[in-house]
This record gives sequence, C-alpha cells and structure tokens, in this order.
Amino acid sequence: MKVLLFNGSPRANGCTYTALTEIANVLNEQSVRTEILQIGNRPVQDCIACGGCEKTGRCVFGEDCANEWIGKAAEADGFVFGTPVYYAHPSGRMLSVMDRMFYAGGENFAHKPAAVIASARRAGTTAALDAIGKHLGISQMPVVSSTYWNMVHGNTPEEVKQDLEGMQTMRNIGRNMAWLLKCIQAGKREKIEAPATEHSAWTNFIRH
Repeated sequence: MKVLLFNGSPRANGCTYTALTEIANVLNEQSVRTEILQIGNRPVQDCIACGGCEKTGRCVFGEDCANEWIGKAAEADGFVFGTPVYYAHPSGRMLSVMDRMFYAGGENFAHKPAAVIASARRAGTTAALDAIGKHLGISQMPVVSSTYWNMVHGNTPEEVKQDLEGMQTMRNIGRNMAWLLKCIQAGKREKIEAPATEHSAWTNFIRH
C-alpha cells in the first residue's frame, strides 16, 4: 500500500511539509509506503476548461507537475493534500493543480481514501480545508478524519512542532488512513468491489 502526500507550498521543507512528514512517519510505522510530492516554485497553469483531457486523461498543459501527479495517482492507494494558507484561502497554485488533476485524471482518485490538511500562522485554515476538500466529495473518495480540524499553526517548522495538538491531529490522520487502507484491502480479498457509478443524468436549471 502506498499513500501520496501533496505539498502545495513553494517551500520544500516548510510548515506544510512538517505536518505532512508527521503523517508519513505514522503511515510508515503502519507498513504503508509514502511519497511526499512538492509543487515547487515554478509557474503553474490554471484549468481553462478546454476539454482536451476528456479523451486522453491528461491535461493539455504539460509543463508543470499535474500530469506527473496524475500518473502517480493511478498507482497509489490513498492521498493527503496539504496546503499553506495565504490570504485566508488555500494556495492558488495547489488549487489549480488539483482542479486539473481531478478534471483530467479523476478515475485515478475515485474510491481511494484521502485527507486534506492546512498550515497557517494564525487564521484561514477552515476556509482552505473547505475549498480543497470539495474535490474529495465529488470524486467518491472516503474522507479520512482525525480528532480535530486537520490543521497546524506556526510561522516556522519549529513553531509547527510546538503545536502539540496540531501534530497529534496529524498523527491520528496517519493512523486512521492506515486503518482504512487495511479495511479496503481486506474487502478486496473478500471480492468486495467498488460500487457502480451512474453518470447518465445531467440537469441544467435554466431551460428554454
């Protein structure tokens, strides 16, 4: 079993990374492999709703990490999406990449458990969690919860480590993720398949 942890911060080893690492350490203790993927500080393209991904399952823009991450998602069993908080909302770059990944490669995420986490100096965390958590809800992904809102506070990695409840929340995410992955694996051994999905209905509210 493998979990991908997405670091939506331009800082490779900052506060968001610190929180993700705490989750990864617990998963590793539970015999779950992990890989932390970092968005980096290069430009990221937003989705332009061109529909070019519908046949290929890949975004037409290939200069950033979106297509690489879509490919990795196909082989993963679970996910953690992490974002720093700027201006009281998630990283715009992380939101853009998630939009494109789920638009182009949504089948690689469906029915796989996931969690979202946010890192902030002080405020904006709940709005950030709400924004990126919506991707999970429309992709049939079991949501991994914890014992408090999935956030850490601190202006530096050292301060994040002092957020004892926040770090405890991260560890409990790791434990809950490992437990759910093992439950799903046990279900597969019993030949319990993912449910069939309906796609035939498409309702427009404005009619002529």
